[in-house]
Amino acid sequence: MATRARSTGSDPTSSTSTTESTSSTEPAAMRKSLGATGAIVIAASSTAATSSIGIGLGLTAGVVGLHLPAIMLLAFLPVLCIAGAYGRLNLVDPDAGSSYRWVGQVLNPWLGFLTGWVNVVGTVVFMAYTVAVTGSSIIQLAGQATLHRIGGLRLDPDSTLQCTLLGLVVLFAASLVAVRGVDLAARLQKYLLAFEYLVLIGFLGYGLVVGTQPFSWGWFDPFGIPSLHALAQGMVLAVFCYWGFESVFSIGEEVSDPRQASRGGFISLTVMMLLFVFASVAFQRVLPLQELADNGAQGLTYYGNKLAHQPLAALPLVALMFSAAASLQASVIPTARGMYAMGRDRTLGPVWTRLHPRHRTPAAGTLLITAIAAALAVLALVIPTVNSLISAAVNAIGIVVALYYALTATAAAVRFRHLLRSAPLEALRVVVAPLLGALVLLAVGGYLAWSFYDSADHFELNADNGWFELLVPVMMIATGLLAAAWARWRRRSPYFTERHSTRTTS
Repeated sequence: MATRARSTGSDPTSSTSTTESTSSTEPAAMRKSLGATGAIVIAASSTAATSSIGIGLGLTAGVVGLHLPAIMLLAFLPVLCIAGAYGRLNLVDPDAGSSYRWVGQVLNPWLGFLTGWVNVVGTVVFMAYTVAVTGSSIIQLAGQATLHRIGGLRLDPDSTLQCTLLGLVVLFAASLVAVRGVDLAARLQKYLLAFEYLVLIGFLGYGLVVGTQPFSWGWFDPFGIPSLHALAQGMVLAVFCYWGFESVFSIGEEVSDPRQASRGGFISLTVMMLLFVFASVAFQRVLPLQELADNGAQGLTYYGNKLAHQPLAALPLVALMFSAAASLQASVIPTARGMYAMGRDRTLGPVWTRLHPRHRTPAAGTLLITAIAAALAVLALVIPTVNSLISAAVNAIGIVVALYYALTATAAAVRFRHLLRSAPLEALRVVVAPLLGALVLLAVGGYLAWSFYDSADHFELNADNGWFELLVPVMMIATGLLAAAWARWRRRSPYFTERHSTRTTS
């Protein structure tokens, strides 16, 4: 594969000076320390199946009713199409910036920067509310151990203040492990995942057998979803559950073989789909719809308590706590790599390219991302309950995820369009399917954004206010355009001014 040269933005007088200048200022490369198993573990930890099941199913059930299996299968199809785009782009051009680099090369640098920016900002928002989810699971676990007060303070698993403070401790600990390297993080998360999946499969299987709610094949019927708005919001929530599989492509420069990153993304995505459908059916066998929808962030805890007595009933909660902690770590790793790539292109400052002298990880960026997520988590304290915080964050992230997934899929379709003539069957996977997936997600995200706008006639700082829910993704996109303008005209980043290589390698 050809080596991509990055300009330093100087005005050399000869090709020799260009080479010398580039080599003297090019950031040091990260270490290729991850194999196939590690790639799968990072991708699976980023999607955080246990967390998505524990908090996402209740939210989604409140929208689509008893059609959770249908919406999970329906959302899987466009995401699978887009996974084909990610996998093929990564094979020919593994890059820490992943979609930021690919969209910028193929479509437009402004769109590429925006793709990278909303990805990073969305992940930071996710980390901010996952901090609260982690703290909530710790407090819930303390409650199941009959610890309900510390001194004169009553522990409340739905208090954003208490949950955030506890979760921040976990966030900083996870970030320190990430600084040590993706290999150590992957080894740690491998054991956490094994425990999570054993607990999940055991409890879900047991619930499927002993549940008292009658099974219905109508649960798999997408046409039974109450309305078009419910379908759109349910799709966004379900896509959010699958979100994260692509994080493995952000560590593509640290994986020994690009094919292992692609394989890891596909395997983790498929496993997630099976788990989500399995969990949807099991939850609906055990919990009536109202109970499922009402418990939100504590859905997995409630499910465990319905099936078992203590201490066994606490196992799903322990799994949720491990999943939330692992997803914090798995989120900071690809986000720091994305910022590293942007700093390398001088669209962001050089601090993001500073590697740890021993571990060759973007240590400064990892700690900065952690600090930003912590600050945002503190700002989110204006939303009083964890349930409301999750609802507002998930809808916002879902809309921007639909946007940057669609842009990445479009970039793949444009880049590999020559396959329509030379390899029509392959083109179905890397051109036609990604385009169809992109159209579905853009339609769903656009409709949901419009419904938020149309649902209110004034603005309130409230998670249930449509204008507030719309403001969050709008701010993500608007700040991205402002940051791009700063990078283009103030930093004079070569990312915007030079013609990048767009090889037509198949």
